[in-house]
Amino acid sequence: MKRFWDTATAAPHEEGGFTLLLDGRPMRLPAGGQLRLATERLADALAAEWQEAGGAKGGEMTMEMVPLTRVVSTAIDRVAPDPGPSVDAIAQYGETDLLCYRGEDPRLAAIQAAEWQPLLDWAALELDAPLKHTNDIRHVAQPPESLAALRRAVAALPPLPLTALGLAVPLLGSVVLGLAMVHRRLDAAEATRLAMVEESWQQDFWGEDAEAMARRRAIARDVALAERVMLLARD
Repeated sequence: MKRFWDTATAAPHEEGGFTLLLDGRPMRLPAGGQLRLATERLADALAAEWQEAGGAKGGEMTMEMVPLTRVVSTAIDRVAPDPGPSVDAIAQYGETDLLCYRGEDPRLAAIQAAEWQPLLDWAALELDAPLKHTNDIRHVAQPPESLAALRRAVAALPPLPLTALGLAVPLLGSVVLGLAMVHRRLDAAEATRLAMVEESWQQDFWGEDAEAMARRRAIARDVALAERVMLLARD
């Protein structure tokens, strides 16, 4: 679409919090409501990306240019009214969490154990969610109490960090890695690196593949976006 505004600014919302103004007019969400944000930092970040989008008035603008706004809009319009489906979808990754499935090759398994076990130990200690691991490709059933604990940890999140977690977890293949980001046990770069242990190990043997590298860059970009939302959502 064409950029129809000159200036994007953050401003206090009349009902509390902050909003985004385009040439002084409140921006509307896709569902029709006004944008209302809890923190000024988040409002400033959204204003900055709208100020840059499309370059100048009349320029071409797409929603790909405002990734923070897309996540925030999803949180307000879709997740906040009914968080249950998002909680269920995220928590379900605990049943097949990446960190619980290690390679059959002893060399790879040793690397994965060294890299991943500290995170499983953290989940057991901090989230009360001990998980079993295996070197078999077959499914390993996790303790129901641990899965319930992971679900509680996910369900405790407000809509915005919950939406960010919903972006990160499918990319990482691990709810443990995602929750470690929420709790600032890991940053996005480290979480992505840990999720890519096997790919990195395979690359050492077979060399770089352009398509695989592009996929890894896209994952790293979106996990970094999720982390940014988590941080901006904090008071």
